[in-house]
Amino acid sequence: MTKEQIFDEINELIAQGNFLSESVWDSYIPGAEFYPWQMKIITLLEIILQPKNIYLSKINECNNTVSNCSKIITILNDIKFQIEKGIIVIKKNCKANNVNAIEGLTLLFCRFHKVVKQLRNRYSKRETLNVKDEYDVQDLLHSLLQIFFDDIRKEEWTPSYAGGSSRVDFILKNEGIVVEVKKTRENLTDRVLGEQLIVDIEKYKTHPDCKQLICFVYDPEGLLGNPQGIMNDLNKTHEGFTQVIIKPD
Repeated sequence: MTKEQIFDEINELIAQGNFLSESVWDSYIPGAEFYPWQMKIITLLEIILQPKNIYLSKINECNNTVSNCSKIITILNDIKFQIEKGIIVIKKNCKANNVNAIEGLTLLFCRFHKVVKQLRNRYSKRETLNVKDEYDVQDLLHSLLQIFFDDIRKEEWTPSYAGGSSRVDFILKNEGIVVEVKKTRENLTDRVLGEQLIVDIEKYKTHPDCKQLICFVYDPEGLLGNPQGIMNDLNKTHEGFTQVIIKPD
């Protein structure tokens, strides 16, 4: 990314932040709007800034208040100024490519549970999306994917193990990435999940729009006995094509 492209990205994020601040009547911004914006900022800064930059930790600590939104906007303006003056040196050869798409997806998955919890704590107990099953996970993730990706297509299919029920995955057309979504449940054992993922991986290896498959398994109750083992086995066996991410840890 050139300096001009980085400034364009930062200016757009500042404009979004100003809109968020001006669209609420109390001191809190809805979590479903604030946290995706915050995640997009963190992802951009991780792409362009050197590791362990102090601004990243400051932004990461902010919750969804209007004052924190203003704080983040101030930080973004400060970053622009310091880049312009040469105080902050951006990473060499940083660009929004497929690697950074994977980084953005990984960040979404790592923070997905935090967003779910925040959605439960709405002002005056207003109605919200309560993530109870796989369809709820799909709906929320579809909204979050809009932050980073322009062309998101739903793929409905009925795998052999689904008992006739269809499942929705997402194809990121421009990036050549398929995002598969699963949520654990009582009868989904480690062995069954592993078998399902193997079937899915083999299916997508022949898909014309899939250069890489990212499998997000949401396990909020910690039902899986050895999630790290599942990830290690599948990621190693299908290295370069498949990445399985199980969250929260």
